[in-house]
Amino acid sequence: MRTRSEPLVYPFERGAGLAVPPVYAELRDQPLARVRMAYGEDAWLATRYADVKTVLSDPRFSRAGAVGRDQPRMEVMVRDYGGLISHDAPEHTRLRGLMAKEFSARRIERLRARAREVAEELLDGIVESGPTVDLFERFATPLPTTLNCELLGVPLEYSRFWAWAEAEASGVAPGADPGELAAAFFSQVAALVELRRGDPGDDVLSSLVRACDEDGRITQDELRVLAADLLLAGFATIAGQIAASLYHLLIRPGELSRLRERPELIPRAAEELLRYVHLDDFILPRYATEDIMLGGVLVSAGEPVLVSPAAANRDPSVFPDADDLVLDRTGAPHLGFGHGAHFCLGAHLARLELQVALETALRRLPGLRLAVPEDELRWKTGGIVGSLVDLPVTFDRPTGVTGDA
Repeated sequence: MRTRSEPLVYPFERGAGLAVPPVYAELRDQPLARVRMAYGEDAWLATRYADVKTVLSDPRFSRAGAVGRDQPRMEVMVRDYGGLISHDAPEHTRLRGLMAKEFSARRIERLRARAREVAEELLDGIVESGPTVDLFERFATPLPTTLNCELLGVPLEYSRFWAWAEAEASGVAPGADPGELAAAFFSQVAALVELRRGDPGDDVLSSLVRACDEDGRITQDELRVLAADLLLAGFATIAGQIAASLYHLLIRPGELSRLRERPELIPRAAEELLRYVHLDDFILPRYATEDIMLGGVLVSAGEPVLVSPAAANRDPSVFPDADDLVLDRTGAPHLGFGHGAHFCLGAHLARLELQVALETALRRLPGLRLAVPEDELRWKTGGIVGSLVDLPVTFDRPTGVTGDA
């Protein structure tokens, strides 16, 4: 049995392009490592694919057990307001079940035509005003923001607040006091709930309001926290994923051309990009409910365990040539959306948005390339969630299109 050593400072520093820290390769030889975050108690860190899957799926590793604990974290406050991520079965199963059908593969697939319509409208504007543009601001951000707002039943003008709130909560944009930020956010949540209560529609937030007011399946407090879960999830993350995925294709022009010529490969390529690109590398801790052997290490009851999806997705025992971007890769599923009961509720939506973004951008923007040298691109790397600051690109203007150069 391995003995404890001095904890490593975590999260590990990431390089340009959100490169996966090389220390993960070393840690796979010692399956669990002791780590220390800026706040909270020390934790175990799982990096191997099998161990990460176990922590995320074995009910003996509990999220509910984290409530009231000094959880390992990057910010002063413990972000624990009783949402889905704070529950285990059966409460988690009951609450998640209220929203699962709204995010099912069948329902989300019906949004593909609308996603393409939004993407084409955005690209119309880009082509008209090009040929140099910030693809992050003009495309990667408004595409998922528009679709997410429409699905949730939220006025588009509120989206700026959520992107800011998510950045604040992730520690990447220092600003307001955390307590004041939380109060302001939940004030917005309450206002949006009342908006949908007075003017319901065929959207996710209206469905939750009906579950509370008409069916009595959730309480007012549960409505509040479920709405907060939805509003905090995905706005900044998928925009960053789209931009970073395009970046990785732009620095591999041969692969970009291959996808342009064979668009049928895009669904598989999107999955590989989701495996390869990691904006965040921190999943909230699980607490052992009993003594458990994990990867040859004894995790004692009451100890927290963190997992690294980025490390797991580069595990060479699962993914051959794991550090390479292989756009037609087959085999084991990546863990970019997590695993088990807390598997990302919006996974189908994120996949669809990334696929549509790649499909339309590569088709509409011939000769797409970076507008600045790669080493001049700016990256946010100071917090849990990283991303490009912007993505300046240029393209070959189609014949007959006029506008400012």
